[in-house]
Amino acid sequence: MAHPDWLLIRSFRIVAIEGSLSAAARRLGLTQPTVGRHIQQLEALINEPLFTRHSRGLSLTRAGVALLEPADEMAAAAHRFAQAADGQSDALAGTVRITTSEVLAHYHMPEIIRNIRQTAPKVEIELNATDSSENLLFGEADIAVRMFRPEQVDLITRHVGDISLGIYASKSYLANFGDPERFPDTAGHTFIGYDRSDLILKGMKALGLSASRDDFSIRCDSQTAYWQLVASGCGIGIGQCSVAAQFPDIVRILQSFAIPPLPVWLATSRQIHNSARLRHVSDHLFNSLKRIVEAFPATG
Repeated sequence: MAHPDWLLIRSFRIVAIEGSLSAAARRLGLTQPTVGRHIQQLEALINEPLFTRHSRGLSLTRAGVALLEPADEMAAAAHRFAQAADGQSDALAGTVRITTSEVLAHYHMPEIIRNIRQTAPKVEIELNATDSSENLLFGEADIAVRMFRPEQVDLITRHVGDISLGIYASKSYLANFGDPERFPDTAGHTFIGYDRSDLILKGMKALGLSASRDDFSIRCDSQTAYWQLVASGCGIGIGQCSVAAQFPDIVRILQSFAIPPLPVWLATSRQIHNSARLRHVSDHLFNSLKRIVEAFPATG
């Protein structure tokens, strides 16, 4: 069998991750027909189907499952090659891809990126706002900000600090429904929770509180939309103290109720040692986030 082109393998891998041709095309910056042709060409080379269609998209066949791990290894090797070649220059120029949570991306990263660009105007920044885990080893990001410590052995991780959390409501909501002083006083109040995510429920259980999805009259998994629901007076919700400080009409309530803080970790691949611009952006990002964390010390 002839050796397949890397472009075909790359398309196969991203389709496997995304579960559809259209989503893979968006991620690769290609057209859907082009990605479809790549899959057809690869299937013709190995003489086996790689995907089966179902109502929710594409799933891997047995042959596809067998080829995914080697495709991941090739992606990692390609990324290491690109980083090593790129690191031969000490110039503060080129592209750095950063992935952060939606909340950080919306409320803190614009100012941080503006300051990075002022110190290194030839560095281009790609910001990926997502609460899913991007894989630094496969070139999906150069720098990642995580709310947990990444476990991959080939990553360099730094603990920035812990983001303090609080319970908040808008002034308009409290004017209409009252300001509860203690948790038992919240009976009859509207709480905003997550929809499919069970993070809040798990957190409440860890604090000894019994709650179910039905206890939240409004539910939303997008954390930025969630916060806007709180800001608009829809109900009571949990938020990051550093974000709430940007909203003068938001009030912290039930302050005696301690919520465990969110740890913040900065992760990069070890190839950062070969790239001046990656080191520059990583250090700037770390120091900027550390200042934000220290301005709102966690008490939980």
